[in-house]
Amino acid sequence: MKGKKITKASIFQFLLGLVPFLFFILILIPVVWMALSSLKSTNEIFEDLWALPENWLFSNYAQAWNTGISSYFKNSLIVTVCTCLLNVAVCSLYAFSLVVFEFKGKRLFHLLAVGGLMFSPIVSLIPLYQELQALHLYNTRLALILIYTAFQMPLCFMLTYNYFKDIDRAYVEAARLDGCSSIQILSHVFLPMSKPIIMTMIVLTAFYAWNEFTFALIFISGEAKKTVPIGLLAFQGEMHAEWSVLLAGLTISAIPIIVFFILTQKYFIAGLNAGGVKG
Repeated sequence: MKGKKITKASIFQFLLGLVPFLFFILILIPVVWMALSSLKSTNEIFEDLWALPENWLFSNYAQAWNTGISSYFKNSLIVTVCTCLLNVAVCSLYAFSLVVFEFKGKRLFHLLAVGGLMFSPIVSLIPLYQELQALHLYNTRLALILIYTAFQMPLCFMLTYNYFKDIDRAYVEAARLDGCSSIQILSHVFLPMSKPIIMTMIVLTAFYAWNEFTFALIFISGEAKKTVPIGLLAFQGEMHAEWSVLLAGLTISAIPIIVFFILTQKYFIAGLNAGGVKG
């Protein structure tokens, strides 16, 4: 049997596949090192960075959890879940209203929503600080939830709008003939048909809310309200040279978002393709 002929196209295809694989390896290496080092003693980490632990110290995780990670984890979970739910609700309602209804200024409302992508979050720090102080929301989880929702809304709205506008309007007319209200049409027709884009919104928002650092650092001052990224910063100061326990804390904070992405990657990729290509 003759071997397959190597062509320029096949070489190019191989190189295209090799690039993301190399990026995956570059990302995986520090994650594996962090997980291994979290099970060592601090001395073992500095003696040999890549050696397997002599004694697998799972007690590092218990120590990290009891030292403060549990509180930061709870705050991040509350902020992330609430931000995802609020963002899905706001973007779905906004996109649905622009797709289904006809009214003056519709184009302007669309441009205002998408225009939010042009604004850098950093330039809004001072106005947001003054606003949160005036509304007595400084040092609250609600402040982070509202801010994260606002800055994730433009991208999520754009994806949702592109998906919603390709849903056949015949479904809307049929639902109206059955006596459904606009909210019922959204909840019983549009949302069930839009699971991929909804999951895409949730994944994008969850990654942002779980890992966001700047706003949480500036707008949260109390220890009880700190999220994981800011808590780990303070945690490092408390643990001093206990790098193994600190790495255990980092691993605990990374596990939920990694597992969540693995479980939802099928919907995430489908949603990106549909929301980005449609229309």
